[in-house]
This record gives sequence, structure tokens and C-alpha cells, in this order.
Amino acid sequence: QDLSSTFFSAFDFSLVAATLLGLTGAVKIYHNWQMGKREITADIAAWFFAAIFMVLSGAFLRALFGI
Repeated sequence: QDLSSTFFSAFDFSLVAATLLGLTGAVKIYHNWQMGKREITADIAAWFFAAIFMVLSGAFLRALFGI
């Protein structure tokens, strides 16, 4: 019981962390774009995949522990 209550809060934390990563990345990319940097494709991919990794790691932990 203790593991499941701790795990769900960790899963929620991974979703919140992914949201914060996504918002931070969006602001940084928008700032770079407005400052005239036109090669932002690599930045977009890096921030996007960092957020996806956080979401998938939470789902992986949920599947691993079978909760």
C-alpha cells in the first residue's frame, strides 16, 4: 500500500516535470526565434524528446511495478 501511494505521487511528479520542461523549452525557443536565430530545429527536438522521456519514464515505472 505504501509503495502504491508513493508511486502515484512519483508518476504525478513525472507529469509535472514534463510540463515544466515543455514550457521552459517553449519559452527558450520562442526567445531564440525572436532574437533572429533561425536554426531552432535541433532545440525543438531536444526539448520535445526531454518532455516525452519524462512522460514515458513515469509510464514505464507504472508498468514495471504493476501498479
